[in-house]
Amino acid sequence: MNYPFWAIPRLGGSLTVGIVAILHVFVAMFAVGGGLYLVLAERWARREGRQEVLAYVEAHSRFFLLLTAVFGALTGVGIWFTIGLVSPPTTSVLIRTFVWAWAIEWVFFIAEIAAVLLYVASWHRVDARTHMLYGWAYAVSAFMSLVIINGIISFMLTPGRWLETGDFWHGFFNPSYWPSLVGRSAAAAALAGLWGLATATRIASQPDRDRVVRFASWWLVPGALLLPLTTIWYLQVVPVGARMLVLGGAAPVSLMFAGSVVISAIVFAVGVLGPLRSPRTATGALAAVLLAAGLIATGGTEWVREGIRKPYTIYGYLYSNGVYVWQQPGLAARGVLASARFADPARTASVSVSGEQAHAQAADLAAGQELFRLQCSICHSLGGYNDVQPLVKGWSEAYLDFQLAHLDTLKPYMPPFMGSPEERRALARWLASLHPPEAPSAAGRPPLPGEPIS
Repeated sequence: MNYPFWAIPRLGGSLTVGIVAILHVFVAMFAVGGGLYLVLAERWARREGRQEVLAYVEAHSRFFLLLTAVFGALTGVGIWFTIGLVSPPTTSVLIRTFVWAWAIEWVFFIAEIAAVLLYVASWHRVDARTHMLYGWAYAVSAFMSLVIINGIISFMLTPGRWLETGDFWHGFFNPSYWPSLVGRSAAAAALAGLWGLATATRIASQPDRDRVVRFASWWLVPGALLLPLTTIWYLQVVPVGARMLVLGGAAPVSLMFAGSVVISAIVFAVGVLGPLRSPRTATGALAAVLLAAGLIATGGTEWVREGIRKPYTIYGYLYSNGVYVWQQPGLAARGVLASARFADPARTASVSVSGEQAHAQAADLAAGQELFRLQCSICHSLGGYNDVQPLVKGWSEAYLDFQLAHLDTLKPYMPPFMGSPEERRALARWLASLHPPEAPSAAGRPPLPGEPIS
């Protein structure tokens, strides 16, 4: 509406954000749990005098630094880049509402980077106590980053009393803050265990390898115990409309949720009942499969969390197409094309009222295409992800107009159509033009008078 539109062919904006966000969350959660894993593993190895385990922790810390501080930082910047271009209004609201929270989070992030660099660089250069202090500094800073960022992420689905007061603390400690924080903490521990399991399989000494495998497997236990409870808790506090989408209101969301639960259960069952009880069952291949399953479960969970927020990006406040809830009546009166600051003027010159003139049809099609770009293409594409063409195949212009007029009622995960009745009809006409009626072939048409009937 008020910003230039970033058109991403095939992928679309929402999938682009989703890909970057899922990869970042998978690594960022490991960054939170992995810090505590490192410092506790080092303390255990030093207390029992196991030099090979200590060497494993050192090697694991170097891998940890590369993955979290390099890949994690790059994807973190990638999230800002993508959401800033795909949904500028959402980014603007989050920055304006939580500017000090972002500032504090960046302080902890810088502390994380400094601490992990000191931790990895100071092996064999400082005494054990100082080295452990670096590790603890990292672990605490990483967890505090989660404490801050969790308030902002959970706010988007459950802004709670912030909608009425606009108060920072009402938005930060929103209804889903605590179940989300406990659940993400348990997931972070589980991912630390999965990554630890993967690197532990490379230890040469079998007895030490068995000990580290068992140590890493224990990190799955909090997730196995807490995630089912926090999931139920979370679903109890989200808006009713969001909960209904999970419980059958939208088939893709329900299926993804069920898939994530099943895959998570398999990961925990295999990880806890396998390597924890019998460490020698842990192979590199098994660890790789568990990591891949962990990535799929994390991605599925994040996808569901994003999906149940529809049709909003900030629930009850900002629609996914970048229109604030309070703007809707004005857009219905004035029209979207007349209100959108960056609408293509060549396509907004006219929208037919009568639809009787020949040139009006071309104007309607141009306006309909522009309306699709402004209102639909953040989620739908043409020929790519969430392609709109098969969704409207076989629908007449009149039926499309009816669907658009009752869009949020028929499909509660979609925002209502915003614009004038003329614009709605123009969009319906353009959508119908994606599948023009096929001309009957000579073989398929009825015989003309005088033609023989075969």
